[in-house]
Amino acid sequence: MQRYIIIFSFLFSFISHSQNTVQKALEIFIQDKMNFNSSVSFIAFDLEKEEIVAKFNENQSLTSASVAKLFSSATAFELLGSNYITQTRIYYDGFIDKDSILNGNLWIRGGGDVSLGSKYFNSTNSEFNFLNNWVDSIKSKGINKINGAIISDGSEFGYDGAPDGWSWGDIGNYYGATASGINVFDNQILLYFKMGKAGSLSQITEIFPAVPNLQMRNEVYAAIVNGDNSYIYGAPYSLDRLAKGRLPQFTERFVVKGSMPDPEFQLAHEFTSILIKNGVYVDQKPKAYRLIDLELPNAYENLNLLFSQPSKSVKEIAFWTNFKSVNLFAEGLLNQLGYSKTGNGSTESSLKVFEEFWANKIDISGMILKDGSGLSRNNAISANHFCNLLTYMYKSTNFNDFKETLPVAGKSGTISSLCKGQIGEGRIFAKSGTISKVKAYAGYVYSKSGKKLAFSISVNNYNGSSAELQDKIEKILNVMATY
Repeated sequence: MQRYIIIFSFLFSFISHSQNTVQKALEIFIQDKMNFNSSVSFIAFDLEKEEIVAKFNENQSLTSASVAKLFSSATAFELLGSNYITQTRIYYDGFIDKDSILNGNLWIRGGGDVSLGSKYFNSTNSEFNFLNNWVDSIKSKGINKINGAIISDGSEFGYDGAPDGWSWGDIGNYYGATASGINVFDNQILLYFKMGKAGSLSQITEIFPAVPNLQMRNEVYAAIVNGDNSYIYGAPYSLDRLAKGRLPQFTERFVVKGSMPDPEFQLAHEFTSILIKNGVYVDQKPKAYRLIDLELPNAYENLNLLFSQPSKSVKEIAFWTNFKSVNLFAEGLLNQLGYSKTGNGSTESSLKVFEEFWANKIDISGMILKDGSGLSRNNAISANHFCNLLTYMYKSTNFNDFKETLPVAGKSGTISSLCKGQIGEGRIFAKSGTISKVKAYAGYVYSKSGKKLAFSISVNNYNGSSAELQDKIEKILNVMATY
């Protein structure tokens, strides 16, 4: 009898150990010296059995960087639908006389379209081609001269600039471009630098698109470095910019991407320029609604709609949001929540709509969300919050569209190097998030045994490098892939 008890105890111990391999791997990770000073929130959840596989501080809300995009993209799928689009509309006030002269203004009414002129939907150097189509449409309506101005109006999305918690070190760079009622060319500008010998000051040879009255102070020096070690500083709507840092010496044409100061005005400027280039005279200088005293004449209901420019769909925008972690697109998806439901596309309005939607669907108590992209340091989301979202989406009719936006470990997108050549390659579908001393992942694992797991891990204030931490997180992911 004692022999059978020993055998049974051994088998039970073996089975128990087998069932807790993920928890064991997690415990080893937690005890690693890299995490002596860190905060960690983790959970793995079996989607079919609906039971927790492993957990640690699963309710602790932490900064999760770009993994927050899962919430903005998922909410857009659920609240707006995969095929939802918005419109940029062109109106005119006044009248068109018999000589094809518009005695009035052309109005560009923004609908928050982040895909307008985007590099993700246009080939290089064709991003502004849509304006040629606009010119053709203007001419087809019998307008060959405008005795007024081109006025861009993005007011329905507010003019708050960057969301709460965005760093001044981010806002001037392309990844810190803020979303607004009018977005164009991914709200970025391209700075072309010419570099001499190490230690010498660089030369800015071109800025595209050209920004009228932009004051760019250049403190970028040539150095013996690899890649881009420069940063652009500047506030939303400010024409004062500072470029600092180092770029590779003896480079004839090095491109650095910065954020566009005022997309609302920039679009009016670009459209005015191309109209004139194509023979349509425009009497007045371009204007941004934010900067003028002119009120909309009895609102748009009393203006004349000429044509509309449709955006790309939620499905198309959400793909790039998660696949390449495009901050602007994530903010644009968030803003569409408020705009579609209340007519106010500001971040504040949209976050209220977001909270109202999820309040009775999943437990979001203790979650703090200040933006749609995860760039805000004031965001605080637990592993349990992400797991709740992922579990909800797994049961949603939008699941396939949502899952298709997620990069695949070792294969594609922002996690193409994660678990490369390892067991987890091709089995993990997840969003990654990385900012200074923050590393996070959340998504799904399709294990070798056929199990489907939802998981989330966020690590804040770890010791060592981001690459070292990724190596250690991979060990947990690989164990889940064999679970």
